[in-house]
Amino acid sequence: MSALDAIWLIPLLPLAGFAILGLSAMAGERLPKRAVALVGCGVVAAAFVLSVAAVLALADFDPHHRVHTVMVGEWIGALGLSWSFALDPLSAVMLLIVTGVGLLIHIYSVGYMWDDPGFGRYFCYLNLFMAMMLTLVLGASLPVLFVGWEGVGLCSYLLIGFWYTKVDCADAGRKAFIVNRIGDASFIVGMLLAWFTFGGTFDIATLLERAPGVAAASPGTVAAIALLLFGGACGKSAQIPLYVWLPDAMAGPTPVSALIHAATMVTAGVYMVCRMAPLFVLAPSVMTTIATIGAATALLSALIALGQDDIKKVLAYSTISQLGYMFMAAGAGAFGAAIFHVTTHAFFKALLFLGSGAVIHALHGEQDMRRMGGLKRALPRTFLFFAAGWIALSGVPFTSGFFSKDEILYHVFLFKPLLWVVGAGVAALTAIYMTRLMGLTFFGASRVDPRTAHHIHEAPPSMAVPLAILAVLSLVGGFMGMPESWVGESSFHAWLHPVFALPEEVASMGHEGHETLLMVVSSLVALGGIGLGLWLWVARPEMPALIAARLPGLARQIRGKFYVDELYDAAIVQPYYALCRALARFDSLAVDGAVNGVGAMMETSGQVLKLFHSGFVRNYALFYLVGAAAVVWYLVR
Repeated sequence: MSALDAIWLIPLLPLAGFAILGLSAMAGERLPKRAVALVGCGVVAAAFVLSVAAVLALADFDPHHRVHTVMVGEWIGALGLSWSFALDPLSAVMLLIVTGVGLLIHIYSVGYMWDDPGFGRYFCYLNLFMAMMLTLVLGASLPVLFVGWEGVGLCSYLLIGFWYTKVDCADAGRKAFIVNRIGDASFIVGMLLAWFTFGGTFDIATLLERAPGVAAASPGTVAAIALLLFGGACGKSAQIPLYVWLPDAMAGPTPVSALIHAATMVTAGVYMVCRMAPLFVLAPSVMTTIATIGAATALLSALIALGQDDIKKVLAYSTISQLGYMFMAAGAGAFGAAIFHVTTHAFFKALLFLGSGAVIHALHGEQDMRRMGGLKRALPRTFLFFAAGWIALSGVPFTSGFFSKDEILYHVFLFKPLLWVVGAGVAALTAIYMTRLMGLTFFGASRVDPRTAHHIHEAPPSMAVPLAILAVLSLVGGFMGMPESWVGESSFHAWLHPVFALPEEVASMGHEGHETLLMVVSSLVALGGIGLGLWLWVARPEMPALIAARLPGLARQIRGKFYVDELYDAAIVQPYYALCRALARFDSLAVDGAVNGVGAMMETSGQVLKLFHSGFVRNYALFYLVGAAAVVWYLVR
């Protein structure tokens, strides 16, 4: 069997790990921790090796015929639907991200979760998460993709609420699950509408092949399908108005946050939009909507990140903001740029989350940056790793984030210059809030609890090695996608070009942009943001409080996250609870009252009737006599 014919094994391997570890957990954690770690990491390592082999085999194909489909078996015969996987340049990129970064997170988790009593259950869920995301990536039809889509939603619920005895964790898991169901409902409707519109097929390749003809005959229907599918993406990839679940997802273990934010769930929406790119470009109004929502999400979440004190919450809002960048690129028709940013973001955001986990691990669970400070001296190795992620996310020249972010801004400038202004502003905010995080965590005087300060320690090798690898990728990973104005078509975009040939033509429409000039401008913005952040939170740490005192309204809004959660609570949650209480009262008084009333009436009737069935003959004779007298009296009358 060739590596390409064996791609069905890639999601099956972590699924097998889930089954083995799940049975062990059900039996009361019978496997020793070393065996759990070996199984949990081993199946993902095997999936990564097989993925690399499959991608190398795919690379031998002619660039315009790089696609290989494997039918595992028939699934829903009445619909002519098979369970099929397909590997092409786009799914290949995602395959390497999911298995590669996912493997590093699994290895890191061994050290981070070693002392947790749910060690086996944790790796069981983590393996299932990988299996579902790989199913999503490789699915050749919308229903197979949707199985993985729902699977990652289930796994997010299980892992966010992993410590289910803690109320906050359980609530966060439920919130993620419910909010994503809203987006999933939109996806289902869009998928079914596509089936009816495109001649009764769910196959992605067939849908995209038929899309231009259908759009010519029914452009409104195609736009509706695209908008509904994007609604699903807003849930999975945390865009306005469905972004509110992602910050609360920080309640779970830190490696889970890294996996969700860097390699799996939140990238699913971006991947799906890019996978269906030939459909989306046929609906220009939807493309504009995608870019606008992406820009608004990026700006809102970047502002909120400025006011967070929880180190993981800052990174969570940063992820939402960077996802907004990806959707700005997709809306501008630059789908290759969106996937490039997915790739670089996987490197530096996994690094930052795992780095924050090393800090939290060293401080025995402390996540509030106001109780940190001065950790550069106590954790020099962790500081260097974290600094690599800091400058990459901030867009410092020649780091991975610099290349991918500036490519997005260039295409957005060609598409809508006003959105470029928003994107440049978000770049400045990103540099500022990340420098604030670094200043509060690693620089200045120590604010660590004295009882904890004596026990601060660097991460063990199982955690440090993945951090080192991710730090290198964060610094140099962007060179595979250097700008066209520098090297022509980069290797990364040359690889994806056959998939996005039509969308890239759309993206390049308009006047010639001055790409290098725009890169200089955005680089100056990023460096200026870092400089301002260092001045505010390192050189003059008293200044932020003074500025907040001068702008109390804005400061209150930012720290309160613009009260979006409170708005949802007042407009949706509390009215829903009130309706539930009203229905419960109606059920108690009317429904239960009617049923109980019938029962009470029958009981009362029985009590009365039993008076006439005493079992004494003399009583019955008396009743007959009275009855006969009543009849005679009636007849006489």
